[in-house]
Amino acid sequence: MAEITASMVKELREKTDAPMMECKKALTEAAGDLTKAEEILRVKLGNKASKAASRVTAEGIVSTYLSADRTLAAMVEVNCETDFVAKNDDFIAFAASVAELVANKNPADVAAVSALELNGQSVEAVRTALVGKIGENITIRRFTRVEAKGAVANYIHGGAKIGVLVDLVGGDEALGKDIAMHVAAAKPKALTAAEVSTDLIDTERRIAIEKAREAGKPEAMLEKIAEGSVQKFLKEVTLLSQPFVKDDKLTIEALAKSRNASVAGFTLYLVGEGIEKKVNDFAAEVAAQAAAAKK
Repeated sequence: MAEITASMVKELREKTDAPMMECKKALTEAAGDLTKAEEILRVKLGNKASKAASRVTAEGIVSTYLSADRTLAAMVEVNCETDFVAKNDDFIAFAASVAELVANKNPADVAAVSALELNGQSVEAVRTALVGKIGENITIRRFTRVEAKGAVANYIHGGAKIGVLVDLVGGDEALGKDIAMHVAAAKPKALTAAEVSTDLIDTERRIAIEKAREAGKPEAMLEKIAEGSVQKFLKEVTLLSQPFVKDDKLTIEALAKSRNASVAGFTLYLVGEGIEKKVNDFAAEVAAQAAAAKK
């Protein structure tokens, strides 16, 4: 049997926000497999085992660039160590400059961005100088560039912690902004069901089967129940199927059609998404739970 260490329990807890002892039980059942343990927690605890996006603690901002005719756009995530620096004017200006360079120069990757010229120096040289001036590490994490099929709407929310680009064919600027705001609020994973990753779908199917099995459903019904759960999941996470946040009687697809428009694509960035910043005093938490168990 695989040894279940405190660091493994800590990592699973930070990924799921589930209680510490539940994490240990899940890891034991999964023989130390973190991915399998996370699935076990979701079966047992449902949404309680899904960590909210608001708990992600990596700092930085999202910055966007939009051409005057809205046919060319770029978005970049630039990270730093503290929220204080994320509000620094020089840091904000650097991120904006990088977004504009991405739009106009079309670099292949972050390394190519770093080699571009900015104010007579390379972006990397400017970044390094800014690190020295501010005293915190600064990184260009990711970017996207859009040559629109229609016109791009951009939206920045929550102190530049959420950024959205929407490529809207037809309609008008107001509709594009409404849909971009919806994306920021509803956080879809894909435009249509066909674009949702098979890994996500397979995970939802496995979880649905195990939930149904634990609920005592007949084995012959498990696949049918799972298929219903998957279809429900796909409607919840695909933009065109989601109810519009301002009018839940309309899906986004229906909203666009009512305005003679269609959504060609979107990009959503959440600052720090997928990055874990170690802020919890795990030793203190263990001690507190041990004391509570003794009582």
